[in-house]
Amino acid sequence: MALPSTKPAVVALGGGHGLSASLRALRHVSDRLTAVVTVADDGGSSGRLREELGVLPPGDLRMALAALTDDSDWGRTWSAVLQHRFATAGPLDQHAVGNLLITALWELLGDTVTGLDWVGRLLGARGRVLPMAAVPLIVEADVREDDGSLRTVVGQVNVATASGHVERLRLRPQDPPACEEAVAAVREADWVVLGPGSWFSSVLVHLLVPRLSQALHETRARRCVTLNLAPDAETSGLTAVDHLEALHRHAPDLRVDVVLADPSAVEDVVETERAAAALGAELVMRQVALGDGTARHDALRLGAAYRDVFEGVLGDVGAA
Repeated sequence: MALPSTKPAVVALGGGHGLSASLRALRHVSDRLTAVVTVADDGGSSGRLREELGVLPPGDLRMALAALTDDSDWGRTWSAVLQHRFATAGPLDQHAVGNLLITALWELLGDTVTGLDWVGRLLGARGRVLPMAAVPLIVEADVREDDGSLRTVVGQVNVATASGHVERLRLRPQDPPACEEAVAAVREADWVVLGPGSWFSSVLVHLLVPRLSQALHETRARRCVTLNLAPDAETSGLTAVDHLEALHRHAPDLRVDVVLADPSAVEDVVETERAAAALGAELVMRQVALGDGTARHDALRLGAAYRDVFEGVLGDVGAA
């Protein structure tokens, strides 16, 4: 008879490359891992399938599944298949194989979660991938331009690439049905990890799905916010403090236990500690970036940082 796992049950929320980075790290730390993924993408292959077939955009879900495959020949091969994109002069151009596979299973099985579970079984994924909502979502943002004017930007791609600073996010529909399996996973978790990723269009949007947000507020799990290594087009000009203040603005009652950051991403340690404390959190700094100078996470370093966080080894190692 197998003994129960002593490792923490972890739920990671986000989308795209940021969520993939946290999942590649977390699979070394937990054998009870669930990814809860944004479903607001409206660009590329995902956007085309969403518009043509009315399905959830599969791209971020596909990337999460690929990130959970192990380093065996089986895992590497199927991960590459899932991520492969066609390059043609026809309608298949730039469609990802995994997007087509996931969409086909949804059509055959008639159930989103079951389809994703089947793909996970095929890949031997070390964890489960779930959508944050049961319907495709449209993200909308109020963006403050440099001249002080305010404009409304609609669509995930447009929000992610908008000039100016995002002040407020909304979703259409305003009260979307959450994925119930995702809600249950958050409520049953030991730790919930928010970020890294596109801060507004991939991370904070999870707080706008009412039942999922309620679960995030009420869960007994501890909460870790992982800051990005560098600003992207969506957060150009924003500091680490600005990121935390945006989180607090969209979820003022959400208590956070730990804010995890690479020292290179923290402009002012004292002010960032104050912003973390406003959320109820301790700032923990660890070197989690690759050593090649790029703004990419090292899976082993980030995994070690998560292990320290989960085990309560929270001392600041500084920038050395």
